[in-house]
Amino acid sequence: MAVALLCSFVACKNNDTSESKEVLATTQYNTPKAEEATTVDSTAPSPPSTFAKEQADQPGQPNKPEHQNQIAPSNTDWDKKIIKNASLIVDVKDHKSFSDLVHGLVKQSGGYVAEEEQTKTDYKIEKVVTIKVPVDQFDNLVTALTSTKDNVIEQKITSQDVTGEVIDTRSRTEAKQQVRARYLELLKQAKNMDEILKVQKEINDIQVEIEAGSGRVNYLNHAAAFSTVQLTFYEILNAAAEHEEKPGFGTRVLSALQSGFDWIGEMLIVLLTLWPLWLFLGGAWYVFKKVRKSVSPKVSK
Repeated sequence: MAVALLCSFVACKNNDTSESKEVLATTQYNTPKAEEATTVDSTAPSPPSTFAKEQADQPGQPNKPEHQNQIAPSNTDWDKKIIKNASLIVDVKDHKSFSDLVHGLVKQSGGYVAEEEQTKTDYKIEKVVTIKVPVDQFDNLVTALTSTKDNVIEQKITSQDVTGEVIDTRSRTEAKQQVRARYLELLKQAKNMDEILKVQKEINDIQVEIEAGSGRVNYLNHAAAFSTVQLTFYEILNAAAEHEEKPGFGTRVLSALQSGFDWIGEMLIVLLTLWPLWLFLGGAWYVFKKVRKSVSPKVSK
């Protein structure tokens, strides 16, 4: 019995030793070596936790960077149709220099001169310029024209939002195009000339409306893309000549007499133009007198 117990104790001890060796071997196999552990890049950013992501996605968190809350400025008027107009009157010191400045600014802004008119008297020299400028350069051009040392007499700026009109006109035009397509299908199914003429008349009327709507949309788009600056600038040449330009009493009397003669001449021309009427009335009066003379003796008897 003693021998049997001794053998059992030795066998259990051997089993415990073998299990300890297996556990040790497994631990050494799964544990990275010291050299491999030191090769890990300590500068690599660790992935954020789920809680950190949720906190970053929530607005108004204090730990969110400030640059994430900043929105890049955008042109909010890019899809709007706004017609901008400006009216400027400037009293300049040097007409030639200011005219060169205006043409230089227009060229620099990418615009063009639509109309230009110059008048000169003893009193002053004046020029009226109609400028078309891209809408994004409108404010810059107006500022440049009014920032000189010259005297700005009048400055008026107006804006008109035609976005709704453009959208409405375009929608109506597209709807009419669909109606026109249906009429074209009906035209193919017409059986006689009367039906063909009726359908063709409707098609022509719709086509006129489509072209008018398309032209209106194109005009509004161009007017919104290019703003208008009505610029009037002048230079006083001789201030004393201002009163000389006003006509005196004698000049006005002569002008009134001339106007009266002109009016009489026009009346004579009108009367001469109606000569058939006068001839007819004269003949009718002559016949009336003859009939009256022939009737008068009979009445007296």
